[in-house]
Amino acid sequence: MNMFILSMNKFILWYHFFMFGKRLKELRLEVGLTQKELAEKLNCDQSMIARWESCKNEPTESNIIKVAKFFDVSSDYLIGLSDN
Repeated sequence: MNMFILSMNKFILWYHFFMFGKRLKELRLEVGLTQKELAEKLNCDQSMIARWESCKNEPTESNIIKVAKFFDVSSDYLIGLSDN
């Protein structure tokens, strides 16, 4: 049972990071920004944006909040807890 719970927890974390990357890319493209342009606006590297969008790096809580504020969406939306 413990192994199942650990597996589910890993899946849930993966899902949230997957949704963050997917929604970040969708939002970025909606406003017509390149990864480099978004990185400049968020004060980070273009490679960080690329890693988030490809789910190779997980964003910190502060970065999730920064992205949510920039796009005027909730952090829940970014990580897939909400569709609004």
